[in-house]
Amino acid sequence: MRQQDVKDWLKAYGRAWIEGDPDEAAALFTVAAEYHETPFSEPLTGRDQIRQYWQEGAADAQEDVRFSAQIWSIAGNTAIAGWQAAFRRKASGRLVELDGVFRVVFSSSRNGVICNRLEEWWHRRESQS
Repeated sequence: MRQQDVKDWLKAYGRAWIEGDPDEAAALFTVAAEYHETPFSEPLTGRDQIRQYWQEGAADAQEDVRFSAQIWSIAGNTAIAGWQAAFRRKASGRLVELDGVFRVVFSSSRNGVICNRLEEWWHRRESQS
């Protein structure tokens, strides 16, 4: 797996979040992918559950999204990346800042790589401003 493939995937992930596009987000994952939002939550399984998560949690609930990511490591088909995001909650106007880590397991696709499994660890800071 090439570093550019991972960089392109992270860029597409960020674009889907910024644009609030659940279809674009779901297309980054295999049909049977597992998406672990936190180590203690049940995984989302498959594109339909991932799409619904992105619709409810991002598209319907967030605005003014910013996202950046840095590749920390690639070993075989697994990448580790740090990421940062910020957005406003549509309902309350509160600013949310996130700092996290992805572990992403990929397989090859015609367009580079596609995610089989995503695991997240993140911290949140939320304020009125």
